Amino acid sequence: MGMTMTQKILAAHAGLDHVEAGQLIEAQLDLVLGNDITSPVAIHEMDKMTVDTVFDKDKIALVMDHFIPNKDIKSAEHCKCVREFACRHDITNYFDVGQMGIEHALLPEKGLTVAGDVIIGADSHTCTYGALGAFSTGVGSTDMAAGMATGKAWFKVPSAIKFNIVGKPKKWVSGKDVILHIIGMIGVDGALYKSMEFVGEGIKNLSMDDRFTIANMAIEAGGKNGIFPVDDLAIEYMKEHSKRPYTAYEADEDAVYEAEYTIDLSTLESTVAFPHLPENTKTISEIGEPVVVDQSVIGSCTNGRIDDLRVAARILKGRKVKKGLRCIVIPATQAIYLQAMEEGLLKIFIEAGAVVSTPTCGPCLGGYMGILAAGERCISTTNRNFVGRMGHVESEVYLASPAVAAASAVTGYICAPEELGL
Repeated sequence: MGMTMTQKILAAHAGLDHVEAGQLIEAQLDLVLGNDITSPVAIHEMDKMTVDTVFDKDKIALVMDHFIPNKDIKSAEHCKCVREFACRHDITNYFDVGQMGIEHALLPEKGLTVAGDVIIGADSHTCTYGALGAFSTGVGSTDMAAGMATGKAWFKVPSAIKFNIVGKPKKWVSGKDVILHIIGMIGVDGALYKSMEFVGEGIKNLSMDDRFTIANMAIEAGGKNGIFPVDDLAIEYMKEHSKRPYTAYEADEDAVYEAEYTIDLSTLESTVAFPHLPENTKTISEIGEPVVVDQSVIGSCTNGRIDDLRVAARILKGRKVKKGLRCIVIPATQAIYLQAMEEGLLKIFIEAGAVVSTPTCGPCLGGYMGILAAGERCISTTNRNFVGRMGHVESEVYLASPAVAAASAVTGYICAPEELGL
């Protein structure tokens, strides 16, 4: 019986020739990730262990991103805890104010994640790095603590679902529309504890930023991880950003998949997830009565990369944000912020009437920089729209692509760029 791409990576890191779905293994870790919310819990757990230091100071990444710069006393105390831990253990990859970014955009940019890696992170969207052909998955803070101490983690080898990507997307259709379409199709538990493996000739028509977005939201379908083949585009990205060696794994021809789906990119439309689950999707043409929004958020670990900002700027250039609507743009990292500034994107956003934030998770998890009041609606490029996710339990979040979020900021209701004549 053959192995999937994910199973091959796990087998190699467990020192085994072969693994099967459902098997329990102990695997060596290439990277352990934590942020300003989850790391303090892991640090306190590690303090209880009989270990003097971390397993490898170069293989731990601590990223201050959720409440950075600190929004209140509690967030300041959390960051102080992590900062002191990083100093005490001489953690190489510690990112704070000035060097920070949203973790899942920052780590690939810094070259810390490459194909063939096994990565755990105390954040559910750690699955992002599957875009580069790595096995990466979110864990709890206690697992993070054990990983920092030992460099190992236990896994149940996941079974897999194959998504055969074909065709070429229409203008304004992006990776966000692809993954929202998939989640709408299989549901938020459709890939529960399974590896979502994306293959097919259509992948060549997806940029790296598209792939990061798709892998990022694998968890929203319940996936253990999402993973892409290591093609020329992925190799080019890794060569540009990383000096680390990588290993490209390929699924066996007789690998077993629990289900297979074909996604024809050419048939997809701009897609929106209505409250209060990412599976509650509608295409733009299915919406019907206009959905008026109070706020538009363009950013997050899902859609705060440079391609996302470029798309939003193309739509907002020469236009104005609807009077009475707040449009908040959040570049995902300092490097992306700087590039957006050099390309004149920030000027476009500000002239349109948007505000531009320092890199932060911000409103995505109801943190700050755009919390919603009762009865308010937000069109957002973030990844979750649960009840109360971005503020009051009586507010609503609609998930969409940067193109839709930008167009909706202009009209004041949810729409595609085509409605602006683009």
